[in-house]
Amino acid sequence: MAQTLVPHFVNDIGVNRIKVGVKEFQCMGAAPPQDHPHVYLDMGHNDEVICPYCSTLYVYDAALAATESEPDGCVYVATAPAGAPAA
Repeated sequence: MAQTLVPHFVNDIGVNRIKVGVKEFQCMGAAPPQDHPHVYLDMGHNDEVICPYCSTLYVYDAALAATESEPDGCVYVATAPAGAPAA
């Protein structure tokens, strides 16, 4: 079975709306350790969805890649802590 990564988005800057280039993703609310439960959101046939935890409105924008957001900086990229063993 092929594995795919689901993009994660955060709203550390506290905006009301974030444009994203995907229709299926996870909202974390804020970066850890202030994150809320990671919620899988699927827009389906719609072009927007509201996170039930943080009320951020996510709007689909086909011009954006899966690794982009508007405003910039809302894509969460996990990094290993210093000294962690390699995966």
